[in-house]
Amino acid sequence: MVSDRVGDFIIRLKNAGAIGNTTVVAPYSKHIEAIATKLKELGFVERVEVSKSDARSLEVTLAYDAQGNHKIKGVKRISKPGRRLYVSSTEAHTVKNGLGARIISTPKGILADKEARKVRAGGESLFEIW
Repeated sequence: MVSDRVGDFIIRLKNAGAIGNTTVVAPYSKHIEAIATKLKELGFVERVEVSKSDARSLEVTLAYDAQGNHKIKGVKRISKPGRRLYVSSTEAHTVKNGLGARIISTPKGILADKEARKVRAGGESLFEIW
C-alpha cells in the first residue's frame, strides 16, 4: 500500500516517460484525477481517462514533443505526508523561469502557480514539475 499517492503518481509519470512508455495506469482518486487534469491543461499530459471497470483506475497518456522527447524533464515533491508545506498566493513563485509549474492544492481546486497568483489563493504546495 502506498502512503503518498501524489508522490507515487508523479514519479510514475516521470519514469514512464524516461523509458518511452505512452500510457500510465494509476489507482483512481478524485484528487489524483484533478492533478492529472491540471497537468493536461499545462501540456505535460496528452489525455486523462477514468476506467469504469470494477477496480477503478486512471489511464494517462503522456505528451511528447516533435523530436520524441518526453515533456516532463523533472519533478520535485514539496509537501510530503510527514511535512505539509503551505504557501500564500504571493509566495507561489515561478519554476525554472516559467518553463515549469508549481502545483498547489487550494480551496478553489488544484491550481498552477500562475493561476494561484491570479486568483490570490494559497494552499498546500504539492510539487514542482518542469
